Amino acid sequence: MSKKLPTVALVGQTNVGKSSLFNRMVGWQQAIVAREPGTTRDRVVGKVSFKNHNFWLVDTAGLKEPGDEFEATIKEQITEASAAADVILVVVDGTLIPNDDDRLVAKKALQSKKPVLLLVNKCDKKEALPSEEFLRLGIKTILRTSAEHDSGVEEALQAAAAEIPPASDLPSDGILRIALIGRPNVGKSNLFNTLAGKQQAIVSNVAGTTRDVNRVRLRYNQRDVELLDTAGIRRNGKIDKGIEKFSVLRSLQAIEEADICLLLIDVNDLHVSLDQKLAGIIKEAGKGLIIAISKWDSLEDKTPFSRDEIAKELLADYQHTPWAPLIFTSAITGQNVARIFDLVMQIDERRQQKLKTSDLNKLLQTTVSSHPPAGLKNTHPRLRYMVQTDTSPPWFVIFGSHLKLLHWGYKRYLEHMLREKYDYTGTPVKFSFREEKSQKNEA
Repeated sequence: MSKKLPTVALVGQTNVGKSSLFNRMVGWQQAIVAREPGTTRDRVVGKVSFKNHNFWLVDTAGLKEPGDEFEATIKEQITEASAAADVILVVVDGTLIPNDDDRLVAKKALQSKKPVLLLVNKCDKKEALPSEEFLRLGIKTILRTSAEHDSGVEEALQAAAAEIPPASDLPSDGILRIALIGRPNVGKSNLFNTLAGKQQAIVSNVAGTTRDVNRVRLRYNQRDVELLDTAGIRRNGKIDKGIEKFSVLRSLQAIEEADICLLLIDVNDLHVSLDQKLAGIIKEAGKGLIIAISKWDSLEDKTPFSRDEIAKELLADYQHTPWAPLIFTSAITGQNVARIFDLVMQIDERRQQKLKTSDLNKLLQTTVSSHPPAGLKNTHPRLRYMVQTDTSPPWFVIFGSHLKLLHWGYKRYLEHMLREKYDYTGTPVKFSFREEKSQKNEA
Protein backbone atom coordinates (compact mmCIF):
# COMPACT_ATOMS: atom_id res chain seq x y z
CA MET A 1 0.00 0.00 0.00
CA SER A 2 1.07 3.60 -0.53
CA LYS A 3 1.63 5.84 2.41
CA LYS A 4 -0.61 8.80 3.04
CA LEU A 5 0.07 11.05 5.99
CA PRO A 6 -2.89 11.94 8.20
CA THR A 7 -3.89 15.60 8.26
CA VAL A 8 -4.71 17.89 11.19
CA ALA A 9 -6.39 21.24 10.43
CA LEU A 10 -6.41 24.37 12.59
CA VAL A 11 -9.66 26.30 12.10
CA GLY A 12 -11.18 29.32 13.77
CA GLN A 13 -11.72 33.03 13.50
CA THR A 14 -8.94 35.43 12.58
CA ASN A 15 -6.74 36.79 15.37
CA VAL A 16 -7.18 33.80 17.69
CA GLY A 17 -3.55 32.70 17.21
CA LYS A 18 -3.87 29.88 14.66
CA SER A 19 -0.69 30.88 12.81
CA SER A 20 1.31 31.19 16.04
CA LEU A 21 0.14 27.75 17.16
CA PHE A 22 0.95 26.37 13.71
CA ASN A 23 4.49 27.75 13.93
CA ARG A 24 4.95 26.28 17.43
CA MET A 25 3.68 22.87 16.36
CA VAL A 26 5.61 22.70 13.10
CA GLY A 27 8.66 24.08 14.93
CA TRP A 28 8.50 21.25 17.45
CA GLN A 29 11.24 19.34 15.65
CA GLN A 30 13.06 22.30 14.11
CA ALA A 31 16.14 21.59 16.23
CA ILE A 32 16.90 18.66 13.93
CA VAL A 33 15.71 20.24 10.67
CA ALA A 34 18.31 22.59 9.22
CA ARG A 35 17.14 25.73 7.45
CA GLU A 36 18.41 25.73 3.91
CA PRO A 37 17.93 28.13 1.04
CA GLY A 38 14.73 27.15 -0.70
CA THR A 39 12.92 25.67 2.29
CA THR A 40 9.55 27.27 2.78
CA ARG A 41 9.08 29.69 5.64
CA ASP A 42 5.58 30.99 4.96
CA ARG A 43 3.85 27.64 4.63
CA VAL A 44 0.18 27.05 5.21
CA VAL A 45 1.07 23.37 5.60
CA GLY A 46 3.88 21.79 7.59
CA LYS A 47 4.92 18.27 8.43
CA VAL A 48 4.91 17.45 12.14
CA SER A 49 6.73 14.50 13.72
CA PHE A 50 5.67 13.91 17.31
CA LYS A 51 6.36 10.76 19.35
CA ASN A 52 6.06 8.19 16.56
CA HIS A 53 3.25 10.11 14.85
CA ASN A 54 3.70 11.98 11.59
CA PHE A 55 1.05 14.24 10.10
CA TRP A 56 0.44 17.28 7.94
CA LEU A 57 -0.68 20.33 9.89
CA VAL A 58 -2.69 22.84 7.88
CA ASP A 59 -3.18 26.44 8.97
CA THR A 60 -6.41 27.93 7.68
CA ALA A 61 -5.46 31.45 8.83
CA GLY A 62 -6.21 34.10 6.27
CA LEU A 63 -8.97 32.14 4.59
CA LYS A 64 -11.32 35.02 5.25
CA GLU A 65 -10.77 37.62 2.57
CA PRO A 66 -11.57 41.28 3.35
CA GLY A 67 -15.10 42.01 2.21
CA ASP A 68 -16.22 38.39 2.32
CA GLU A 69 -19.24 37.41 4.35
CA PHE A 70 -17.81 35.57 7.36
CA GLU A 71 -20.52 32.94 7.47
CA ALA A 72 -20.07 31.86 3.84
CA THR A 73 -16.30 31.65 4.12
CA ILE A 74 -16.25 29.83 7.44
CA LYS A 75 -18.68 27.23 6.10
CA GLU A 76 -16.45 26.64 3.09
CA GLN A 77 -13.41 26.58 5.34
CA ILE A 78 -14.87 23.90 7.62
CA THR A 79 -16.30 21.92 4.69
CA GLU A 80 -12.94 21.82 2.98
CA ALA A 81 -11.09 21.13 6.25
CA SER A 82 -13.47 18.25 6.96
CA ALA A 83 -12.94 16.76 3.52
CA ALA A 84 -9.17 16.94 3.72
CA ALA A 85 -8.42 16.55 7.44
CA ASP A 86 -8.46 13.59 9.82
CA VAL A 87 -8.54 15.73 12.97
CA ILE A 88 -9.88 19.30 13.39
CA LEU A 89 -8.45 21.67 16.00
CA VAL A 90 -10.87 24.54 16.67
CA VAL A 91 -8.97 27.55 18.07
CA VAL A 92 -10.64 30.29 20.12
CA ASP A 93 -9.36 33.37 21.95
CA GLY A 94 -9.24 32.48 25.65
CA THR A 95 -9.71 36.12 26.70
CA LEU A 96 -13.08 36.53 24.95
CA ILE A 97 -16.47 34.99 25.68
CA PRO A 98 -17.37 32.75 22.71
CA ASN A 99 -19.56 34.58 20.19
CA ASP A 100 -21.85 33.42 17.39
CA ASP A 101 -18.95 33.04 14.98
CA ASP A 102 -17.09 30.74 17.41
CA ARG A 103 -20.29 28.72 17.84
CA LEU A 104 -20.66 28.43 14.06
CA VAL A 105 -17.07 27.17 13.72
CA ALA A 106 -17.61 24.60 16.51
CA LYS A 107 -20.97 23.46 15.11
CA LYS A 108 -19.68 22.96 11.56
CA ALA A 109 -16.58 21.15 12.86
CA LEU A 110 -18.67 18.76 14.98
CA GLN A 111 -21.05 18.09 12.07
CA SER A 112 -18.05 16.76 10.10
CA LYS A 113 -18.00 13.66 12.35
CA LYS A 114 -14.20 13.97 12.47
CA PRO A 115 -12.42 14.10 15.87
CA VAL A 116 -12.64 17.71 17.09
CA LEU A 117 -10.49 19.28 19.84
CA LEU A 118 -10.90 22.79 21.24
CA LEU A 119 -7.75 24.86 21.81
CA VAL A 120 -8.41 27.80 24.10
CA ASN A 121 -5.47 30.01 23.18
CA LYS A 122 -3.91 33.07 24.89
CA CYS A 123 -4.39 31.43 28.31
CA ASP A 124 -1.28 33.18 29.63
CA LYS A 125 -3.12 36.53 29.64
CA LYS A 126 -4.41 37.75 32.98
CA GLU A 127 -7.83 38.37 31.43
CA ALA A 128 -8.06 34.70 30.31
CA LEU A 129 -11.43 33.10 31.10
CA PRO A 130 -11.92 29.74 32.85
CA SER A 131 -12.47 26.68 30.67
CA GLU A 132 -16.09 26.44 31.81
CA GLU A 133 -16.89 29.49 29.67
CA PHE A 134 -16.18 27.41 26.57
CA LEU A 135 -18.28 24.35 27.42
CA ARG A 136 -21.22 25.87 25.54
CA LEU A 137 -19.35 25.25 22.27
CA GLY A 138 -20.11 21.57 22.73
CA ILE A 139 -16.58 20.25 22.14
CA LYS A 140 -15.70 17.67 24.81
CA THR A 141 -11.91 17.94 24.79
CA ILE A 142 -10.75 21.42 25.88
CA LEU A 143 -7.04 22.22 25.96
CA ARG A 144 -5.58 25.48 27.23
CA THR A 145 -2.67 26.84 25.19
CA SER A 146 -0.41 29.83 24.87
CA ALA A 147 1.37 29.99 21.53
CA GLU A 148 3.27 33.04 22.76
CA HIS A 149 4.76 31.23 25.76
CA ASP A 150 4.72 27.73 24.22
CA SER A 151 2.55 26.31 26.99
CA GLY A 152 -0.01 23.58 26.34
CA VAL A 153 1.39 23.01 22.83
CA GLU A 154 2.87 19.60 23.67
CA GLU A 155 -0.46 18.57 25.24
CA ALA A 156 -2.30 19.70 22.09
CA LEU A 157 0.07 17.68 19.89
CA GLN A 158 -0.37 14.69 22.19
CA ALA A 159 -4.17 14.92 21.95
CA ALA A 160 -4.10 15.30 18.15
CA ALA A 161 -1.62 12.41 17.78
CA ALA A 162 -3.89 10.19 19.90
CA GLU A 163 -6.57 10.48 17.19
CA ILE A 164 -4.37 9.22 14.34
CA PRO A 165 -2.51 5.93 13.82
CA PRO A 166 1.21 5.84 14.69
CA ALA A 167 3.74 6.05 11.89
CA SER A 168 4.53 2.68 10.42
CA ASP A 169 6.49 1.41 7.46
CA LEU A 170 3.82 -0.09 5.26
CA PRO A 171 4.94 -2.83 2.90
CA SER A 172 5.35 -1.49 -0.62
CA ASP A 173 2.77 -2.60 -3.17
CA GLY A 174 5.42 -2.26 -5.90
CA ILE A 175 3.53 0.47 -7.76
CA LEU A 176 5.63 3.42 -8.90
CA ARG A 177 3.65 6.60 -8.24
CA ILE A 178 4.23 9.80 -10.21
CA ALA A 179 2.54 13.03 -9.08
CA LEU A 180 2.02 15.96 -11.45
CA ILE A 181 2.48 19.09 -9.34
CA GLY A 182 2.15 22.77 -10.22
CA ARG A 183 0.06 25.90 -10.31
CA PRO A 184 -3.31 25.99 -12.15
CA ASN A 185 -3.20 26.13 -15.94
CA VAL A 186 0.39 24.95 -16.36
CA GLY A 187 -0.87 21.99 -18.38
CA LYS A 188 -0.99 19.21 -15.79
CA SER A 189 -4.26 17.68 -16.95
CA ASN A 190 -3.23 17.80 -20.62
CA LEU A 191 0.04 16.07 -19.82
CA PHE A 192 -1.77 13.62 -17.53
CA ASN A 193 -4.09 12.67 -20.41
CA THR A 194 -1.20 12.34 -22.86
CA LEU A 195 0.82 10.20 -20.44
CA ALA A 196 -2.19 8.05 -19.63
CA GLY A 197 -2.98 7.68 -23.32
CA LYS A 198 -6.67 8.23 -22.73
CA GLN A 199 -9.03 10.96 -21.53
CA GLN A 200 -8.97 10.55 -17.75
CA ALA A 201 -9.12 14.13 -16.49
CA ILE A 202 -11.47 16.88 -17.60
CA VAL A 203 -9.29 19.31 -19.52
CA SER A 204 -10.33 22.93 -19.25
CA ASN A 205 -8.64 26.29 -19.45
CA VAL A 206 -10.53 27.46 -16.36
CA ALA A 207 -7.98 27.74 -13.54
CA GLY A 208 -8.65 25.28 -10.75
CA THR A 209 -10.72 22.75 -12.74
CA THR A 210 -8.98 19.80 -11.08
CA ARG A 211 -9.97 20.03 -7.43
CA ASP A 212 -9.12 16.53 -6.25
CA VAL A 213 -6.44 14.04 -7.17
CA ASN A 214 -7.16 12.13 -10.40
CA ARG A 215 -5.50 8.74 -10.77
CA VAL A 216 -4.79 6.31 -13.55
CA ARG A 217 -2.83 3.05 -13.50
CA LEU A 218 -0.83 1.75 -16.41
CA ARG A 219 2.06 -0.57 -17.28
CA TYR A 220 5.39 0.65 -18.62
CA ASN A 221 8.35 -1.66 -19.22
CA GLN A 222 6.80 -4.40 -17.06
CA ARG A 223 6.28 -1.92 -14.23
CA ASP A 224 2.98 -0.89 -12.62
CA VAL A 225 2.76 2.90 -12.62
CA GLU A 226 0.13 5.18 -11.09
CA LEU A 227 -0.19 8.79 -12.27
CA LEU A 228 -1.59 11.35 -9.83
CA ASP A 229 -2.91 14.64 -11.26
CA THR A 230 -3.30 17.20 -8.48
CA ALA A 231 -5.30 20.37 -8.07
CA GLY A 232 -3.31 23.45 -9.00
CA ILE A 233 -1.75 25.61 -6.31
CA ARG A 234 -2.38 29.32 -6.67
CA ARG A 235 -0.06 32.10 -5.66
CA ASN A 236 -0.67 33.93 -2.39
CA GLY A 237 -3.06 36.81 -2.93
CA LYS A 238 -4.94 34.91 -5.61
CA ILE A 239 -6.74 32.54 -3.31
CA ASP A 240 -10.43 32.26 -4.07
CA LYS A 241 -12.31 32.24 -0.74
CA GLY A 242 -9.72 29.96 0.77
CA ILE A 243 -10.71 26.89 -1.20
CA GLU A 244 -7.41 26.82 -3.07
CA LYS A 245 -5.45 26.65 0.19
CA PHE A 246 -6.89 23.18 0.55
CA SER A 247 -5.69 22.34 -2.94
CA VAL A 248 -2.22 23.02 -1.50
CA LEU A 249 -2.99 20.42 1.13
CA ARG A 250 -4.19 17.87 -1.42
CA SER A 251 -1.11 18.47 -3.55
CA LEU A 252 1.09 17.93 -0.49
CA GLN A 253 -0.73 14.70 0.24
CA ALA A 254 -0.06 13.63 -3.37
CA ILE A 255 3.63 14.55 -2.96
CA GLU A 256 3.74 12.41 0.19
CA GLU A 257 2.11 9.48 -1.61
CA ALA A 258 4.26 9.73 -4.75
CA ASP A 259 7.73 8.34 -5.36
CA ILE A 260 8.64 10.87 -8.03
CA CYS A 261 7.12 14.31 -8.71
CA LEU A 262 6.88 16.05 -12.03
CA LEU A 263 6.91 19.80 -11.28
CA LEU A 264 5.37 21.60 -14.25
CA ILE A 265 6.46 25.15 -15.00
CA ASP A 266 4.79 27.22 -17.72
CA VAL A 267 7.39 28.31 -20.28
CA ASN A 268 5.57 31.66 -20.51
CA ASP A 269 5.79 32.26 -16.73
CA LEU A 270 9.13 30.92 -15.53
CA HIS A 271 10.32 32.84 -12.48
CA VAL A 272 7.62 32.20 -9.88
CA SER A 273 8.64 31.83 -6.23
CA LEU A 274 5.78 29.40 -5.58
CA ASP A 275 7.26 26.97 -8.12
CA GLN A 276 10.58 27.22 -6.28
CA LYS A 277 8.84 26.57 -2.96
CA LEU A 278 7.14 23.50 -4.40
CA ALA A 279 10.54 22.15 -5.47
CA GLY A 280 11.71 22.73 -1.87
CA ILE A 281 8.69 20.87 -0.46
CA ILE A 282 9.30 17.91 -2.81
CA LYS A 283 12.95 17.83 -1.74
CA GLU A 284 11.97 18.05 1.95
CA ALA A 285 9.56 15.12 1.47
CA GLY A 286 12.47 13.07 0.04
CA LYS A 287 10.82 12.49 -3.33
CA GLY A 288 12.32 12.25 -6.78
CA LEU A 289 11.95 15.44 -8.84
CA ILE A 290 11.81 16.28 -12.54
CA ILE A 291 11.31 19.91 -13.55
CA ALA A 292 9.19 19.92 -16.70
CA ILE A 293 8.92 23.10 -18.75
CA SER A 294 5.42 22.80 -20.21
CA LYS A 295 3.73 24.34 -23.26
CA TRP A 296 7.00 24.41 -25.20
CA ASP A 297 4.94 24.56 -28.41
CA SER A 298 3.42 27.91 -27.32
CA LEU A 299 6.72 29.77 -27.04
CA GLU A 300 7.10 32.18 -29.92
CA ASP A 301 10.44 33.54 -31.16
CA LYS A 302 12.28 30.31 -30.28
CA THR A 303 15.92 30.18 -31.30
CA PRO A 304 18.33 27.24 -31.31
CA PHE A 305 19.69 28.64 -28.05
CA SER A 306 16.33 29.07 -26.25
CA ARG A 307 16.63 25.87 -24.21
CA ASP A 308 20.15 26.66 -23.07
CA GLU A 309 19.16 30.20 -22.11
CA ILE A 310 16.13 29.01 -20.11
CA ALA A 311 18.14 26.23 -18.42
CA LYS A 312 20.77 28.78 -17.39
CA GLU A 313 18.14 31.16 -16.00
CA LEU A 314 16.43 28.40 -14.02
CA LEU A 315 19.70 27.23 -12.51
CA ALA A 316 19.67 30.36 -10.33
CA ASP A 317 16.02 29.80 -9.31
CA TYR A 318 16.54 26.16 -8.34
CA GLN A 319 19.86 26.27 -6.52
CA HIS A 320 18.28 24.20 -3.73
CA THR A 321 17.54 21.34 -6.19
CA PRO A 322 20.46 21.41 -8.66
CA TRP A 323 20.19 17.63 -9.02
CA ALA A 324 16.70 17.78 -10.61
CA PRO A 325 16.77 17.12 -14.37
CA LEU A 326 15.10 19.64 -16.68
CA ILE A 327 12.87 18.50 -19.54
CA PHE A 328 11.02 20.57 -22.16
CA THR A 329 7.57 19.17 -22.95
CA SER A 330 4.45 19.79 -24.95
CA ALA A 331 1.31 17.78 -24.37
CA ILE A 332 -0.06 19.22 -27.64
CA THR A 333 2.79 18.01 -29.90
CA GLY A 334 3.76 15.11 -27.62
CA GLN A 335 7.35 16.36 -27.44
CA ASN A 336 9.44 14.47 -24.83
CA VAL A 337 6.32 12.91 -23.28
CA ALA A 338 7.54 9.35 -23.83
CA ARG A 339 10.95 10.34 -22.46
CA ILE A 340 9.34 11.29 -19.13
CA PHE A 341 8.64 7.61 -18.38
CA ASP A 342 12.24 6.61 -19.17
CA LEU A 343 13.52 9.42 -16.95
CA VAL A 344 11.21 8.33 -14.11
CA MET A 345 12.46 4.73 -14.38
CA GLN A 346 16.09 5.87 -14.27
CA ILE A 347 15.45 8.06 -11.20
CA ASP A 348 13.61 5.23 -9.44
CA GLU A 349 16.58 2.93 -10.09
CA ARG A 350 18.99 5.48 -8.58
CA ARG A 351 16.75 5.93 -5.54
CA GLN A 352 16.87 2.17 -4.92
CA GLN A 353 20.66 1.73 -5.24
CA LYS A 354 22.41 0.49 -2.10
CA LEU A 355 26.07 1.37 -1.72
CA LYS A 356 28.66 -0.80 0.03
CA THR A 357 29.80 0.48 3.42
CA SER A 358 33.44 -0.08 2.43
CA ASP A 359 33.01 2.10 -0.68
CA LEU A 360 31.30 4.81 1.33
CA ASN A 361 34.10 4.90 3.87
CA LYS A 362 36.76 5.13 1.18
CA LEU A 363 34.88 8.13 -0.20
CA LEU A 364 34.53 9.67 3.28
CA GLN A 365 38.24 9.27 4.07
CA THR A 366 39.28 10.73 0.70
CA THR A 367 36.89 13.66 1.14
CA VAL A 368 37.96 14.46 4.71
CA SER A 369 41.70 14.14 4.02
CA SER A 370 41.54 16.42 0.97
CA HIS A 371 39.38 19.02 2.75
CA PRO A 372 39.10 18.57 6.56
CA PRO A 373 36.11 20.24 8.26
CA ALA A 374 36.75 23.46 10.15
CA GLY A 375 35.90 23.80 13.83
CA LEU A 376 36.77 25.84 16.88
CA LYS A 377 40.31 26.66 18.06
CA ASN A 378 41.06 23.34 19.74
CA THR A 379 38.03 21.30 18.71
CA HIS A 380 37.30 20.01 15.24
CA PRO A 381 34.54 17.73 14.00
CA ARG A 382 35.82 14.23 13.34
CA LEU A 383 33.98 12.13 10.76
CA ARG A 384 34.85 8.49 11.46
CA TYR A 385 32.61 6.29 9.34
CA MET A 386 29.57 6.30 7.10
CA VAL A 387 26.76 3.84 6.37
CA GLN A 388 23.68 3.85 4.17
CA THR A 389 20.59 3.18 6.22
CA ASP A 390 17.80 3.56 3.68
CA THR A 391 16.76 3.91 0.05
CA SER A 392 13.96 5.94 -1.60
CA PRO A 393 15.33 8.43 -0.71
CA PRO A 394 18.94 7.32 -0.21
CA TRP A 395 19.84 8.05 3.42
CA PHE A 396 23.34 8.11 4.88
CA VAL A 397 24.44 8.27 8.50
CA ILE A 398 27.86 9.63 9.41
CA PHE A 399 29.26 8.80 12.86
CA GLY A 400 31.88 10.89 14.59
CA SER A 401 32.53 13.42 17.32
CA HIS A 402 31.89 17.17 17.77
CA LEU A 403 29.46 16.96 14.87
CA LYS A 404 27.47 19.94 16.15
CA LEU A 405 30.37 22.08 14.95
CA LEU A 406 29.98 20.81 11.39
CA HIS A 407 29.06 23.75 9.17
CA TRP A 408 26.08 23.35 6.80
CA GLY A 409 28.42 24.29 3.94
CA TYR A 410 30.56 21.24 4.72
CA LYS A 411 27.47 19.02 4.77
CA ARG A 412 26.66 20.32 1.31
CA TYR A 413 30.24 19.59 0.24
CA LEU A 414 29.86 15.97 1.46
CA GLU A 415 26.70 15.63 -0.62
CA HIS A 416 28.47 17.11 -3.64
CA MET A 417 31.31 14.58 -3.33
CA LEU A 418 28.82 11.70 -2.98
CA ARG A 419 26.91 12.83 -6.07
CA GLU A 420 30.14 13.25 -8.03
CA LYS A 421 31.07 9.63 -7.34
CA TYR A 422 27.58 8.07 -7.60
CA ASP A 423 24.77 9.11 -9.91
CA TYR A 424 21.88 10.40 -7.83
CA THR A 425 20.37 12.60 -10.53
CA GLY A 426 16.70 13.29 -9.87
CA THR A 427 16.61 12.42 -6.18
CA PRO A 428 17.43 14.19 -2.93
CA VAL A 429 19.87 12.41 -0.65
CA LYS A 430 19.53 12.67 3.12
CA PHE A 431 22.26 12.80 5.75
CA SER A 432 22.13 12.23 9.50
CA PHE A 433 25.06 12.89 11.82
CA ARG A 434 25.46 10.91 15.04
CA GLU A 435 27.81 11.41 17.94
CA GLU A 436 29.44 8.07 18.72
CA LYS A 437 28.87 8.56 22.46
CA SER A 438 25.10 8.88 22.06
CA GLN A 439 25.15 5.83 19.77
CA LYS A 440 26.78 3.78 22.58
CA ASN A 441 24.08 4.96 24.97
CA GLU A 442 21.32 3.89 22.55
CA ALA A 443 22.87 0.43 22.20
